[in-house]
Amino acid sequence: MTTYANISLGLKKIQEKYPHKRAVVCPSGRDKNGRVLYSQMTFTQLETESDALAFGLEKIGIIKGTRTILMVPPGMEFFITIFAMFKVGAVPVVVDPGMGIDRMLQCLEQGKPKAFIGIEKAHILRKLKPGFFKSVKHWVTVGKRWFWGGYTLDQLMMQTDEPYPKARTTRDETAAIVFTTGSTGPAKGVVYTHGNFEAQIKQIQEHFQIDPDEIDLPTFPLFALFDPILGMTAVIPDMDPTKPALVDPRKIIEAVENHGVTNMFASPALLNRVGKFGKENHIKLPSLRRVISAGAPVTPANIEQFSTLLSGHAQIHTPYGATEAVPIISIGSNEILAETKKLSEQGFGMCIGRPICNTRVKLIKISDDPITQLHDKLKVPENQVGEIIVKAGLVTEHYFNNREANLLAKIPDTDGKVWHRMGDLGWKDSKGRLWFCGRKNHRVITQDETLFTIPVEAIFNNHEKVFRSALAGAGPRNMQTPVVFIEPCSKISNKKVFIKELLDLAKSNPLTASIEHIFIEKAFPVDIRHNSKIFREKLAVKAKRKLNL
Repeated sequence: MTTYANISLGLKKIQEKYPHKRAVVCPSGRDKNGRVLYSQMTFTQLETESDALAFGLEKIGIIKGTRTILMVPPGMEFFITIFAMFKVGAVPVVVDPGMGIDRMLQCLEQGKPKAFIGIEKAHILRKLKPGFFKSVKHWVTVGKRWFWGGYTLDQLMMQTDEPYPKARTTRDETAAIVFTTGSTGPAKGVVYTHGNFEAQIKQIQEHFQIDPDEIDLPTFPLFALFDPILGMTAVIPDMDPTKPALVDPRKIIEAVENHGVTNMFASPALLNRVGKFGKENHIKLPSLRRVISAGAPVTPANIEQFSTLLSGHAQIHTPYGATEAVPIISIGSNEILAETKKLSEQGFGMCIGRPICNTRVKLIKISDDPITQLHDKLKVPENQVGEIIVKAGLVTEHYFNNREANLLAKIPDTDGKVWHRMGDLGWKDSKGRLWFCGRKNHRVITQDETLFTIPVEAIFNNHEKVFRSALAGAGPRNMQTPVVFIEPCSKISNKKVFIKELLDLAKSNPLTASIEHIFIEKAFPVDIRHNSKIFREKLAVKAKRKLNL
């Protein structure tokens, strides 16, 4: 029997239940006294306006299956456009502009798009770099169209009271192509089906116990997509979403207080910046029921700092996942601060919690090669570090037009289902919790042992003058020299004394005893999206140069 699914059906259900509730709220300037002015749209407005646009998209040939570049920042137009696209069955091709223009253009070309919907700046880019958009036949400008032709979003809003007849898409049909940032390799187009989205929404709602009376502050744009389906009001933050580490903490706190925000998503970098400001200024945010932080490992110190802003039963949740599979494992701050924090500081790894809902997680022997079939011989013994693989309804099964990536990241099982290789390493404790030990690509293999980034770095992070550390390997594979880079909290007056202290610290622990090379860095190279993932590959190149290898 054919099972139909479409994310836009969820919007209709919410609109019928809460027709006058605010769906989206956007800052739109300030009055003479400095108070923020807001624009807002109800669920009824979002439903009817996305219907009107769906008619317009269909009229110009953006129909079921049309791969369409979407370059619209979070706001009213983003929500109207993406739900109109789901209604006609078009396939949004989503690329994070934070990855940098060259990478972004390569991803857009790789997506083989037939249509392009974007703000004015996006159209200027495609006029400057026309070679990357040769496959595009339909152009839509959100805002003012200048000299580049095509249609404006306003022109496509059809004047009708009729509901749009939503596309009959199946669970297995492509709903969207979302590109990874490529922070540890080439960016890949992740194919989301309508079934993946459906399972993702269900898992988020069930695990985090989200009620329809809630208000969300999504500081990472893609997480805003699900708010209307969950019945949450999305309050768009006043910030540059590509630079969370530079956010103005006062504007985030202001939004939480102005709207009684109950749920907030924050990258570790944003969590740290807002938490530091809030703690120093004795700020409390009693409306928050939960904070969700992901995108990179969240340190216990960061969690502890932000927890000072929370009241009552509110917790910081640190769900684990990737663009291909999120969220799949999670843990709350109460358990981290009461129990796992101490173990993390001793080098056990970062506890990421237990599998969410019906997610299945296995640990297999570490391999850099493709695995064509899942079998028992791949299992690792208890308490041993292995490669994390996952299977669930929300786990995407393949990449767009990328056979090599599919071979390296996907494993079919005997039931015909697909497991995703997370590219991460970890171990499982006796309580069923997973402990993250770092990226597979970042492990350092010497002649005598294998070192994992997160456990090793934890030892150095215990030093009061260390903001963060990074393990890298210099030299040929399987004969690498381990090197640790240190980013201090503040300027170091005597580097020689500081490095000697760190070497003594290394010698005192069996995890780090073999490390003899430590270098100080003013600031680490980090990913643009979350400003949290350390580019250890770049540090490895630097280590090789410093050691003349």
